[in-house]
Amino acid sequence: MKNNFNSFDNLETSIRKSSVIQERINLVSSHMYKQFLEYQRSTMNAQEIFVKITDNMEATVEYLKQSFGARGVATENIYFEENNEKSVLVLHILWHTISFTTKWNNQPQALYRGVEMPMISNRIIAMKGDFNEIVKNIPADEQLQKVLEQEVASLFIPAERGQNCIIKINHLGNKEFYINHMDAPREFLLKVIETICGGGIYHEEQRL
Repeated sequence: MKNNFNSFDNLETSIRKSSVIQERINLVSSHMYKQFLEYQRSTMNAQEIFVKITDNMEATVEYLKQSFGARGVATENIYFEENNEKSVLVLHILWHTISFTTKWNNQPQALYRGVEMPMISNRIIAMKGDFNEIVKNIPADEQLQKVLEQEVASLFIPAERGQNCIIKINHLGNKEFYINHMDAPREFLLKVIETICGGGIYHEEQRL
């Protein structure tokens, strides 16, 4: 009888343990599934916005050529390139080079919102320089940090179309600009161009 009671107690304990595991794993899987759905939707939104940035970049290049051409400036060095994976755009404007990328959106990632809920979003990074040169000969696991060193601004794209995208610009202390999905491709492109081309380049001097 003692052995039978022990077996019953062990079975009951085992059932309770399985029930606790199942309940807690269900909570985790529900949470991850919600993140996965938001990630899927934000990815689709980001892909659409990146295509529209490409379209706007094409129009921008034509306007730049017209504007500089009318001033008698050669326009051969005004153009843009797109990589084969369609995840990188490199824009050349005379002596300036600007890159945009959707790389590193390979898992659900959230933008910290302080007291608000973190916002699962895709990210388009704009950087000063040629992306291909920035990551050249850099190990894959170190490329993102190298890109972030040259980051000018990022566009964060949420899952919900009714929720604004967020532009964060580095030199403004990561100040946030809220923009709807329709205007985001144009405004992000123009803000980055204005930030980089609206400034200047200083001569290097020896530091004493």
